[in-house]
Amino acid sequence: MTKRQVNYNNDSLDEINNTVSFNSNSSIKQKFLSFLGPGLLVAVGYMDPGNWITSMQGGAKYGYILLFVILISSLSAMLLQSMTVRLGIASGHDLAQVTKRFLNKPLAFIFWIIAELAIIATDIAEVIGSAIALDLLFGIPLLVGAIITVLDVFILLFIMKFGFRKIEAIVGTLIFTVLAIFIFEVYIASPDVVSVLNGFIPSSHIVTQQGALYIALGIVGATIMPHNLYLHSSIVQSRTYNRKDEASKAQAIKYATIDSNIQLTIAFVINCLLLVLGAGLFFGTGNADNLGGFYDLYQALEQQPLLGASLGGLMSTLFAVALLASGQNSTITGTLAGQIVMEGFINLKLPNWVTRLITRSIAIIPVIICLIIFHGNESMMEQLLVFSQVFLSIALPFTLIPLQLATNNKDLMGRFKNKLWINIISWSLIVILSGLNIHLIIQTFQEL
Repeated sequence: MTKRQVNYNNDSLDEINNTVSFNSNSSIKQKFLSFLGPGLLVAVGYMDPGNWITSMQGGAKYGYILLFVILISSLSAMLLQSMTVRLGIASGHDLAQVTKRFLNKPLAFIFWIIAELAIIATDIAEVIGSAIALDLLFGIPLLVGAIITVLDVFILLFIMKFGFRKIEAIVGTLIFTVLAIFIFEVYIASPDVVSVLNGFIPSSHIVTQQGALYIALGIVGATIMPHNLYLHSSIVQSRTYNRKDEASKAQAIKYATIDSNIQLTIAFVINCLLLVLGAGLFFGTGNADNLGGFYDLYQALEQQPLLGASLGGLMSTLFAVALLASGQNSTITGTLAGQIVMEGFINLKLPNWVTRLITRSIAIIPVIICLIIFHGNESMMEQLLVFSQVFLSIALPFTLIPLQLATNNKDLMGRFKNKLWINIISWSLIVILSGLNIHLIIQTFQEL
């Protein structure tokens, strides 16, 4: 890959760049609170409807063995997001901008297309998740619900008027609402604690058991999401640290990384709760292969004998509300990521609502086609959602390689370039993930 000169005169997301106060001379508590927020927006992508379906189906079909995949994926995500934090703060540029720098024009175009497809795949998950939530809550048909999701473009436009800090606060509130709901619902499901703990131990069944690798890669794709790497490298620049002082940059990197790790830990807990809930309610029931979807979980909670009719109805409704909140949360970050990718790769600045409308409209097309072909079959919609997450896993190396090259470049990063152990781990992740993707593709063609 060749390095070429790119015009960096434009700030990444210039409407929010350098807009949130951060005083490097304030107390530790104030510094932490000043940088608390970008990690929340990133964590949203780690608990979107795509995560829900892969984790729940993984638990329903394979018990607790895929908890190990969630653990490794989450630890990997913490490392990769910390790399994007360093990239954004140390270089002053986002991942899309520097990817363009490290690739020649044809390769940069290919990587841009893959990034856009990854955002569309993410959006497909939000469309399906939100449409299902609307069906569960209000009985709105899936086709109508999918079309309604186009209107959520106006949600971000409305929230943006109140400032970026308000967006972070709203997202944080919704995240903790989801967390509280699932802690209680897992408690009601009464999973076997020993089996849960054993699930964090690696098992060969993840690779050898038919179908487990497919779900495992879906979990990886749903956990380490390409658009989040572009997003985080940009929004950390919303703070007003001294761009020319290395000590100020070091402080900003420190507190942004702490923020990221705290929020991703919460996302890790939520994803584990989802898998445990799926396993606790469905695994070993004799029909687990056909269970583990949104509708299945909704009905299982509604009919839980321990809850009774009224409380069961409340918990199933809360589940649907959490699903809708998750989809809308991810809509906000998906919009921002789409803007970052488009501006960074091709220097194209469009109004937020135009970018959002284009991306969402493209994402709706395969959903509507499948709804028409399969006559609104709920199970097929959920399988399309799982497939979108597997695609994200396949697309991930095309984001990780430029991230690795950029953060290990002395000219770009200065003293903040990668340490040797980070290079070893990140390249290992790229090689292993690429190998698993190739294995999955070969396995899929062999089964056709």
